[in-house]
Amino acid sequence: MTNTINFSDWEKLDLRVAEVIKVEDVEGADKLYKLTLDVDDLGERIVCAGVKDYYSRDELKGKKVILLANLAPRKMKGIESQGMILAAVNKDESEIVLVSPENEIAVGSKIR
Repeated sequence: MTNTINFSDWEKLDLRVAEVIKVEDVEGADKLYKLTLDVDDLGERIVCAGVKDYYSRDELKGKKVILLANLAPRKMKGIESQGMILAAVNKDESEIVLVSPENEIAVGSKIR
């Protein structure tokens, strides 16, 4: 069973459409990329994502993703990650698929 949250908890989340504009390897990290995201009115955000085994740099560049924009920053391998991109993960975590908008929509659009 999963924990439930109140609607007021959901309202605290700032989920946005973001576009990956730069993809870099992270020194000393086999699974992490350092992603630079365009989030329109929120500016650029740096996010570390453990998706290297599932996506090439070319597949990520230009991809639209969903960003949890108001997550407290966290240091990962010396890089301040300023949010989290959403991904679906199967039971044994052998597959990871990034969550992306189904149709074209502007960068910075809010998820409701």
